[in-house]
Amino acid sequence: MPTPYGSRGGMAFGAEELRVLRRALALALHPTPASADDVQDCLRLVDSLDEASRESARLRAFLLADLGRYRAALPGTAAGYLTLLEEALGAGYRPHPDDLAALRALRGNPTAAALLRHCRRTHLLALPGGRAAADDPAKKKDPAQKPATPAPAPSRPAPSPRPARPVPTPGEVFPRRKPTPPPPNEHLAAG
Repeated sequence: MPTPYGSRGGMAFGAEELRVLRRALALALHPTPASADDVQDCLRLVDSLDEASRESARLRAFLLADLGRYRAALPGTAAGYLTLLEEALGAGYRPHPDDLAALRALRGNPTAAALLRHCRRTHLLALPGGRAAADDPAKKKDPAQKPATPAPAPSRPAPSPRPARPVPTPGEVFPRRKPTPPPPNEHLAAG
C-alpha cells in the first residue's frame, strides 16, 4: 500500500505498486486489451491510493488540531507551537488571524519573528498586485507606455473588532514575587 510521505501530500510506493502503476500508465498511453490480472491490480492500487489519501488527510487534520491546542496554551507552549506552525506552513497551511496574533505576541523569540515575516510575505504574495507582481519581469511594462484607464483603488477591509478581553501582559500573568526575608541571624550557644 502506498503510504503518505510528509505533510505535503506525497506518497511513497513499493516495488510492486510501481510495477502496477507503470503497467497502468503503459495501458493509458498505448491502449490495448488489458488482462483480468492487470485490471485487478489496477483496482487494488486505486483502493490503496484512496486509503493513503484518507490517511494523509487524517494526519493533516491531526497536525492542525494539535496546532490549535498549542496555540490555545500559549505562552507556555511557545517552542512546540512554533515547531508545529513551521511544519504546517511548510505543508501549505495559510495562517489564521489567531496565528498571526500569537506570532506578534511572541515576536521577541527569533523563530517567531522569522515566522511572522514569512507569514506576512506569503500573505503579500497571495494578494493581487503583491510583491510577486512587482518581482515578475514579464509583467513589467514599458515606462513610456501609459495605461488607457486608471486602475481602481483597492477597497480597504473593515477593521477587526477589538477582542472582548484584552491580552494580558506578562506582568499580569506572572506577577512579581516579593523577595523572601533573610533568615533570622540565630547564634547557638556551644555547650
